[in-house]
Amino acid sequence: MERMNIKMKFLFVWLTLLQVVLARPPPDEAHGGPRYRPRSRPWHQQWRTVTVAVQGQAATTSYSTSAAPSSTASKRSYSIDFSSPGGWTALYPQKPPVVNSRAASSSSAEQTIQVISEEPAEPETTLFSDDTTPIGQQLPDTTSSEEVITPTPEVTQTPEVTQPVETTTTQPTSTTDLGDINTVSVITSVNPSETLQILPTDVPIESTNTGTVATDVPSSGYVTSQPIITSPIPTPTELISATASVPLGQPSTPSETVSMIVPNIFAAPISTDPPPGKIPQRKDHPAPRIGIRSSGPIGTNKFYNNFFLGNQTSPSYLFPYSVTWARGGGASGTWGMAISHVEANQRVYGQSDANSGAARYYINPIGIHSVCLSAKELGPETALTSDNLTDFSSLVSLRPSANAQPTIQFPLVQGAGFVTAIYNGGQPLVQTGIFFKTVTRAAKEAKDGVTKYKLHLEDGSTWLVYAYHTKGEALNLQVVNNGLAQSTRPFYGIVQVAKASDGESEKVYDQACGTYATGVDLSGGVNGKTGTYRFGFRKQGMYQSPVAQFALPHHLSSFDDATRGKVTNVKLQTPTKGVAYLVLADSWTMTETELPTDIGFLPWSPEAGEVKALSSATKTFIKNVALQEVSQDMLQQSDQNSMYFSGKALAKFASIILVIRDMLGDEALAVTALNQLKQAFARFAENKQQFPLVYEGAWGGVVSSATYVTGNSGADFGNSYYNDHHFHYGYFILTAAIIGHLDPSWIPTNKAYVNMLVRDVANPSTADQYFPTWRNFDWYHGHSWAHGLFDTLDGKDQESSSEDTMASYALKMWGTVSGDQDLAARGNLMLAVQARSLNSYYLYTESNTVQPANFIGNKVAGILFENKVDHTTYFGTNIEYVQGIHMLPLLPHTPMVRKKQFVREEWDAYFSGGRAEREVTGGWKGILMGNYGTIDPRGGYEFFSGGGFKGEWLDGGASLTWYLAYCAALGGL
Repeated sequence: MERMNIKMKFLFVWLTLLQVVLARPPPDEAHGGPRYRPRSRPWHQQWRTVTVAVQGQAATTSYSTSAAPSSTASKRSYSIDFSSPGGWTALYPQKPPVVNSRAASSSSAEQTIQVISEEPAEPETTLFSDDTTPIGQQLPDTTSSEEVITPTPEVTQTPEVTQPVETTTTQPTSTTDLGDINTVSVITSVNPSETLQILPTDVPIESTNTGTVATDVPSSGYVTSQPIITSPIPTPTELISATASVPLGQPSTPSETVSMIVPNIFAAPISTDPPPGKIPQRKDHPAPRIGIRSSGPIGTNKFYNNFFLGNQTSPSYLFPYSVTWARGGGASGTWGMAISHVEANQRVYGQSDANSGAARYYINPIGIHSVCLSAKELGPETALTSDNLTDFSSLVSLRPSANAQPTIQFPLVQGAGFVTAIYNGGQPLVQTGIFFKTVTRAAKEAKDGVTKYKLHLEDGSTWLVYAYHTKGEALNLQVVNNGLAQSTRPFYGIVQVAKASDGESEKVYDQACGTYATGVDLSGGVNGKTGTYRFGFRKQGMYQSPVAQFALPHHLSSFDDATRGKVTNVKLQTPTKGVAYLVLADSWTMTETELPTDIGFLPWSPEAGEVKALSSATKTFIKNVALQEVSQDMLQQSDQNSMYFSGKALAKFASIILVIRDMLGDEALAVTALNQLKQAFARFAENKQQFPLVYEGAWGGVVSSATYVTGNSGADFGNSYYNDHHFHYGYFILTAAIIGHLDPSWIPTNKAYVNMLVRDVANPSTADQYFPTWRNFDWYHGHSWAHGLFDTLDGKDQESSSEDTMASYALKMWGTVSGDQDLAARGNLMLAVQARSLNSYYLYTESNTVQPANFIGNKVAGILFENKVDHTTYFGTNIEYVQGIHMLPLLPHTPMVRKKQFVREEWDAYFSGGRAEREVTGGWKGILMGNYGTIDPRGGYEFFSGGGFKGEWLDGGASLTWYLAYCAALGGL
């Protein structure tokens, strides 16, 4: 009976092997592009012929049922060509590499799949190949006569061995509840150098690397009305009289000098005081804090927000990777974290514009689960929590239940070179929604204590998995099926995942594995026109190894020499910011050598600097206009139900009064008007506007009470949910800076209120316990994010790049007049960084190589998301809307960011030949022509001073006085 059992087992092994050999997946008849199409995989018992030829030497013999052409090519090519009329042809060098023949599902447009590797320099253990030839199978002698090869989907060279190959059949003993992902019988072939685990092709999961795209612009939290004030401005019934006298002893030009040498501009808080007493406080907010374990203020406009918004399953974009809590769904069905990276050829483009030829948008697919890190302990009761939330990082934990200890923790940092998971006794699962082709374990550790696995997926990509065990045994993965490998025991340590872009990148990752960043310390200083900022990475793991982090294009172009020397050749495509390069360094230092220290309140250009002088005739003309505009009702125009529109109205009148005093020289009129402006501003400092501000302690910030009162989350452009705070409060801060410039005695009484707004949008220090650090400005991306507490699939976004820089300019000028040299220096540095980053990511000249070539014809981004760029606006698709939202408001720093070459190209593409005057209506016409004045100031002045000018061409937040003074000064008029 025992002998019978042995015979039956032996027969079972070979029957199973024969069944695998005969298995063939159906051809993908719908395969018409580079993306892999999901399909079922029934067993088809069909024979197939493998045609083998030798390439790299003169080949006189081939192996096939019919002779294949010989090759004399000198280039080594490792591939299987499935389009060959003579059958599937495998081309090898003199020493045959490992080949995967079940690549009919490859995403290659030519239907070829690259060979994984030649014979490895170090022995590897192949845990799983979806091919079906045991490792003992040898290629035939290439010098023998033609013969037919038994159909074997994989041909593998065997190293010399001194022990016999053993073939066994094993049944995994996992008790993990994996839902529909079932364990199967595995054929295992063992020899001294590697082990091959062979699985049947009938896989009970579906593979996909196409993902999904959301092409609609999200409307949640956004008002679709235009962001310019379109209400007609009534003609003043009487002109203002210059009745106020200039106080004796008041300097006509206040002293506004600050030190040009500041060692660390990020060290000190602006203030640690509570908000002013006139700002009521409450502890609740309409957006619940889902799974947040941190105390204190929380960043509301950060990459990690999706982990505690909605159902917690929208992606978070680290750049270049994205991570998603699958929550038991999606392509992998994992309860762990799904990791994805999208190549440029996977993007989806919108319809091309008939005139420019540029695509309306481009978007990266989401929902691709390339590699997933999970644990046996996780299941339907899994809870995700967030902790250690900073301006650059967060710690995301997965717990078996809400009150359990974390099974896996993910320290997520922007630009992370690895996606790192920390296990503390959980039993790891490595899953994929794209099917494993092979799972290989290197026989030699990448470093002491670091086990290395290589995953080849069905889409042709290669991913590396490193496991550094801090105690207990090394990670030992057992393949269950094409979508799952699980550890045979609990694991203590870190598991890291990275995508290998090529063979050289693997060596770099081997060097950096075992170390990871948990956060970033931001520091920096200025010296005259030169500023530096530094990312110091908080390091964990193997401290002797450098931290691996990806740098974006604007980082690379500003690195100092020491940091530039740490840049490797490893590169990966990012979703919306070009190609990122891996840097092996514990810190980065970026340098900006053109800080705008010479830009003040008056018109400025790179060529002329600040310009104040106007001719007598020009002064007379502008003064008549200024008198009309400053006589308007400031209290009424600034009394809006929106902080945004109120701030714009206040800033408009501030600029008029500035021109009256500093360019026209009429101090009496300026002081008279300034008293009215102070009264209008006081309404907000006393918090008596239509929707007063409130400090809410749930997230930590000052918000409009509009949503609390109306229940509408989109009220005031979503201000209550932290949308657009730098836009809204930037106008108030700019107004305060001009008032303080005109009357320094006003500053002490109003400083706490203005600084409260500054702290809300740009608090630099964790010592301030009332506000998070850097709510809006993202020092990794080099610009701000306007999107607050709304869950979106494509991540954070920002529409108006020009209002982003307006906020930075306002910080600079308020710091200058209030004597806060750190704030002024930060504002200068922010503007310099924005000038660099925006001209890569937002504003496109013909020479732009960062954004896709078929998109830069749009000239501006429109709306830039983390995962897509859409040449549109939230309030309409008119070309003047899309271009104009990146123009307003026109300020002294505008030519620094919107450089002449860009402005000229944009004008020629959309508005030349009189189109701006003929086809654009309303306030957008003034915005366009004001920006035209940056390249042709005399032409701009002629437009604004012409007899046919209409007041309706001005946005209610812009003034004819400022446009005239700006163009006249730069035009030498």
